[in-house]
Amino acid sequence: MGGGTLQSDDGGGRRRRGRRRSVPVSEINVTPFVDVMMVLLIIFMVAAPLMTVGVPVELPKTAANALPSEQEEPLSITITADGTVMVQTTEVARDELVARLRAIAAERESNRIFLRADGAVPYAQVVQVMGALNSGGFENIGLVTDTGGPALDAASVQSDTASGLE
Repeated sequence: MGGGTLQSDDGGGRRRRGRRRSVPVSEINVTPFVDVMMVLLIIFMVAAPLMTVGVPVELPKTAANALPSEQEEPLSITITADGTVMVQTTEVARDELVARLRAIAAERESNRIFLRADGAVPYAQVVQVMGALNSGGFENIGLVTDTGGPALDAASVQSDTASGLE
């Protein structure tokens, strides 16, 4: 892995008798470093999708497009099926939500926040939390849904009616 010695050659083709002069090799063998880096790259490529943390909720499906990504990690608020409100992965009481959001908004550059609500949560609870988000200083609220849901355009309504779904 380190340097070694190399026997010098006169280059003229004739050999000298006696002692040969050794020249140290000042090159680093990078092959082991490349092997280690490739292994680490593969490990991180496999592990990166598994590192997304969140609270498990059953999101409603829509045909909406995804929002563009940002520089700062987005803040997410989750309403679970039983009505529990979570900021990222920390449970927060509803009466403390606005104060916590104001403290967070003071430290963040972006006023974008993502609201994830279980499909079983009543609409009134979702709207109440949206009001708290607005009071807490977040005006840019994105509702998180799963893709692949029904599109409410004329073509999908006709195909649903034709297949017997009404």
